[in-house]
Amino acid sequence: MLKVEAPDGAREILLHACCAPCSGAVLECLRDNGIRPVVFFSNSNIAPRAEYELRLAELRRYAERMGVELVEDAYDHDAWLDAVRGLEAEPERGARCAACFRFRLGRAAAYAASRGLRVLATTLASSRWKDLDQVNAAGSSVCSSAEAGIAGRKNFASLIPPTASQRVPPVHEATGGHGFSDLNTSPRAATTAVVWWGQNWRKGGLQERRNEVIREQGFYNQTWCGCEFSRNINP
Repeated sequence: MLKVEAPDGAREILLHACCAPCSGAVLECLRDNGIRPVVFFSNSNIAPRAEYELRLAELRRYAERMGVELVEDAYDHDAWLDAVRGLEAEPERGARCAACFRFRLGRAAAYAASRGLRVLATTLASSRWKDLDQVNAAGSSVCSSAEAGIAGRKNFASLIPPTASQRVPPVHEATGGHGFSDLNTSPRAATTAVVWWGQNWRKGGLQERRNEVIREQGFYNQTWCGCEFSRNINP
């Protein structure tokens, strides 16, 4: 298994997860390297709602098998549509995808700050259908922005889950529909910067292991990213 080390030697991170197929080998790798992930499912891009629930159920099943904590962000597809408005006709890996990544990873960065988790990574980087430069640019941007952890009116601090699964409030309530700009953090989080971990999860045999885990677990393996604009498009 690939040897990895989180920034600053962190032993616990927030892992934004897009789905079970992209998460399987990544979670194994983190476990085998002694890094504990808190899995954050923030994917309001997925439509319809039934598709979202199916992907969440598969990830929840695997998270329970792996013994890792899963936090479910709110599903607010309308807020996501607002975030990508005007970009609907963009091709895959185009400007719409970049805006989508900022929306989802912005939510994740804000939650990481509220938990005092210093490092954020994403399983989006494990998919060969994604542009790694886009993913890393979005992650770096939201983690370096003060808006990801300091400015705003709302607070994730009371939402630290006491159990293995927790729902975060709707995006339109927590963020005004823009992903992260209206979020606030606890006093602890306000002094804790969130660092982006731009690990390439396709290297070191992880791409091959990804496919093996999909077969072993019998995952529902979707053929499109999730949003209605990417469906039936071959990137």
